[in-house]
Amino acid sequence: MPSWLKFPAGLGLPQLSRRRKRLLFWAGSGLFVGWLAAVYVYYSSPWLLPVDSGKCRAGAIVLLGGDALGRAPRAAELFHAGEAPLIIVSGDGDYADAAHRLRQAGVPESAIRLEKLSGSTMQNARFSVPLLRAEGLTNAIIVTSWFHSRRAVHTFRKVAPDLQFYSRPSYWGIYRSDWARNDIGRHIRIEYVKLLGYWARYGIPPW
Repeated sequence: MPSWLKFPAGLGLPQLSRRRKRLLFWAGSGLFVGWLAAVYVYYSSPWLLPVDSGKCRAGAIVLLGGDALGRAPRAAELFHAGEAPLIIVSGDGDYADAAHRLRQAGVPESAIRLEKLSGSTMQNARFSVPLLRAEGLTNAIIVTSWFHSRRAVHTFRKVAPDLQFYSRPSYWGIYRSDWARNDIGRHIRIEYVKLLGYWARYGIPPW
């Protein structure tokens, strides 16, 4: 190297030890892998969150509140398909609207039960399970939104491990090409946080 390109003594680039180089390498690699994982989750999450047990039969459907527009028609569809003869509407927010939509869809009043107190997924399970037991039932189908179905069915199974729970979610909105830019995308991002929160708080793993 020509002498005029050499750094004067004391002004050269700092020499890193092998240990520091390794640390920098693994830190950079970790950040890169984390970034790739975040991108993968962000763009693939519509297919990671749903849990669907497939066609089944149970003693009741538990319709979770929060999205009567998408969930109530799904519960009515399963009811008319003969998958369950009873629907328990659970949730303090929109239970009246959900029950109204069920009646509009041809579900008779005699087949509808209301659970009006729960304000969270955990409370949905804790307050609905006694109603199932009161009916003498040993299994139920959980109907909620597709992005909520994983946490919902695992929560019910945690609360009542002696009962059998199936998941038959509503897929409203899953095929929208702009989901990442609307409320569905927001719900998906929040759902990942809630999955971790339920794992940490209640010991409910997300798998």
